[in-house]
Amino acid sequence: MSKIKTTFFCQNCGTQHAKWQGQCSACKEWNTLVEEVIQKTAPKSWDSSLPDENSLSRKRAPQPQRISEIDATESPRLDTTNAEFNRVLGGGLVPGSITLLGGEPGIGKSTLLLQVCLNLPYKTLYVSGEESAQQIKMRADRIKQKVDHCYILTETKTQNIFRQISEVQPEVLIIDSIQTLQTDHIESTAGSVSQIKECTSELIKFAKETNTPVLLIGHITKDGNIAGPKILEHMVDTVLQFEGDRNHTYRILRALKNRFGSTHEIGIYEMLGYGLREVINPSEILISQRGISLSGTAIAATMEGMRPLMIEVQALVSTAVYGTPQRSATGYNLKRLNMILAVLEKRAGFKLGQKDVFLNITGGITVDDPAIDLAVVAAILSSNFDIALSSQHCFSAEVGLGGEIRPVSRMEQRVHEASKLGFEKVFIAPAKLDFKNTGTNVQTFTKIEDLVRYLFS
Repeated sequence: MSKIKTTFFCQNCGTQHAKWQGQCSACKEWNTLVEEVIQKTAPKSWDSSLPDENSLSRKRAPQPQRISEIDATESPRLDTTNAEFNRVLGGGLVPGSITLLGGEPGIGKSTLLLQVCLNLPYKTLYVSGEESAQQIKMRADRIKQKVDHCYILTETKTQNIFRQISEVQPEVLIIDSIQTLQTDHIESTAGSVSQIKECTSELIKFAKETNTPVLLIGHITKDGNIAGPKILEHMVDTVLQFEGDRNHTYRILRALKNRFGSTHEIGIYEMLGYGLREVINPSEILISQRGISLSGTAIAATMEGMRPLMIEVQALVSTAVYGTPQRSATGYNLKRLNMILAVLEKRAGFKLGQKDVFLNITGGITVDDPAIDLAVVAAILSSNFDIALSSQHCFSAEVGLGGEIRPVSRMEQRVHEASKLGFEKVFIAPAKLDFKNTGTNVQTFTKIEDLVRYLFS
């Protein structure tokens, strides 16, 4: 009987160690080494289990080419017929690409990819290692999409999966999820570092050799990182994050890594009983009941990547009941809120040191754009004076430590979006731009004292 061979893998970075040690020498994290059973075998290709006539790896090794002789023309992308998904990917699926989708349990990862799978006009194989075919069919019935080119396979062993791939010949492959797969080349349990690395490596070889796009679903840890070694995110071409609060209906799809496009785009969905609905105009859902005038509410023009959004900023200022005033921010940086309150007290003379200040960005989203600073100032002062701002006013500018109002990037797009949604006035910093043809009255200010005097005098 042969001796069982084991090694130690770092659960954080995936580095292999010959023996256990308290600290990983690669990533310097403590207590992350776990012993796993391995079997040292010769490196095998993904199609090594297939018959010779079906094998694609029996070919001549690639030869070096001059860079001037390489064909740089881009192959056409595969249209997913999902506008939000296409936007985040950069225009569609790239043939031969590997895309990893992560998100919290129950957020809708499987629903999103199944919905994309059912809408694709290509032959698709959906491999599930977590659900039965009947469960997937029940979800597909809720989505109410009936197609004949979508195949469902419930399997976890990669050798069996590739054997079915050779028979079905799919144009798109979806794996749900990568942590459930295991290969015969590694003698460790599914979900271990070595299994995830080997299974992903086989799928990457398959995608590159057959020019087939592969979509992977990945679990995440309690820290919000994708489970498994960090090298997994380096191996794939695109890393998408599906996020949102399960108590809210809206979901946001972000690109954390994209070798074929921008990482600044987002896709917004609404979770309904029949699946995910694409939100084409997110500004309408992020602004609630514009006809009602309430104090402490201001509209900000922000940007998410190349996409302008109108969001509602809510503030509540009240007298502190206890000795220490409270400062709370939801969807906004608390340190930046404290900075703005200090600027208001130093530069504009408002004594807010003994008052509770609560700030909320509606819609359950988090905004890092400094352009909403001016809307935060307007909302706080509106609540402090208990004077409602007009629902036809919009704000977009950064506030500096000296109380100056600073311009932000892509001002034309922000003003155009405000004009399209019917806002009458947009308050910004002075800029050398022409807004005469936008149909909106643009008001410019250089200091917050001037804005306060204009709004509340």
